[in-house]
Amino acid sequence: MPKIAVIADTDCSLSNELAARNDITLVPILINFGDESFASGVNIDDKALFDRIDKEGALPKTAAPSPAAFSKAFKNVFDTGAVGIVCVCVSSEISATYAAALTAQKEFPGREIRVIDSRVVSMAQGFMALEARRMANGGASLDQIEAKLKGMESRLVLFASLSTLKYLAMGGRVGKFSASMGNMLHIRPILTMKEGKLDLLEKVRTRKAAMSRLVELLAGSVDSRKVEQAAFIHVAAEEDLAELEQAVRARFTVPTEAVHTGFSPGLSVHTGAGTIGAVLLLGQ
Repeated sequence: MPKIAVIADTDCSLSNELAARNDITLVPILINFGDESFASGVNIDDKALFDRIDKEGALPKTAAPSPAAFSKAFKNVFDTGAVGIVCVCVSSEISATYAAALTAQKEFPGREIRVIDSRVVSMAQGFMALEARRMANGGASLDQIEAKLKGMESRLVLFASLSTLKYLAMGGRVGKFSASMGNMLHIRPILTMKEGKLDLLEKVRTRKAAMSRLVELLAGSVDSRKVEQAAFIHVAAEEDLAELEQAVRARFTVPTEAVHTGFSPGLSVHTGAGTIGAVLLLGQ
């Protein structure tokens, strides 16, 4: 176990494989169908989530990990030799995860634990966790890592498009009539990160227009800056994601080794199957 452990919740969209490869401990967001509770990335993924949603015709509730779940994760890494922890949490604007981690931190007086409110979601949070690991491996202190992560928010951009208004209607975010009309007109909402939340930026018509608009928005955010890292994210839409990546690479330069990952159930339940998007970490 490295001297500084890195922990994140599963809303960071890091796959289990990528997290394990970078020695990042994931604490699951919970997905609750009535009295049944599932742990994101453990016993439910995006495909299983929407199979269940479409079968039942209702959305589950999501819940932050409990303080006990964070306490267990903190204890495990301390028991295996860590002397400090960086815990990167999904934005406190959309989840009680950060608060739960802070509560757990109090159970370890005198131990070095830094709980970070990322103020972002999905792979934007994931890139923060990966940066924490990179810096820790390079010998950085907890103070240095914390300072770097808190300065990353302004360099991270996310744009995504939804394939349908169906799941927004199921969650009460739009009316059923509006969703029905929107689907008839092939409306594709475009989302972005704003003030710690996923926010509706605009609506476009047709899949082709949405794909084009995503590329335009991503390119506009880059301008003349270097793209240091890129992630392409989706909810059960690998073919559409491949098309988006091809269009992005034709428009501007992104690293050859980009991350390809699912949105993760804690987030995808709010956007729906067919969602595609990208997260970019821009140079300073």
